[in-house]
Amino acid sequence: MVSPDEITSTVERALPGSTIQVRDLTGGGDHFQVVIVSSLFEGKGLVDQHQMVYAALRDALGSERIHALALKTYTPDQWERLGT
Repeated sequence: MVSPDEITSTVERALPGSTIQVRDLTGGGDHFQVVIVSSLFEGKGLVDQHQMVYAALRDALGSERIHALALKTYTPDQWERLGT
């Protein structure tokens, strides 16, 4: 089991300056949706962006404390264009 705060702090350490939103999808602490806006994603494809996040959360994913992870990653420009 992982808390949304733990996910946020782990991703923030790996991707400093990012805006991160974490939602526990089931209330059980193992299925999450994570939205990350980071300038570190500039010039990288979606797969590379997701791999950056998976690398940050490797321990929690490997130990299955996170069972399911739905990622949405954006550059600041992409996020701004969404108007959110």
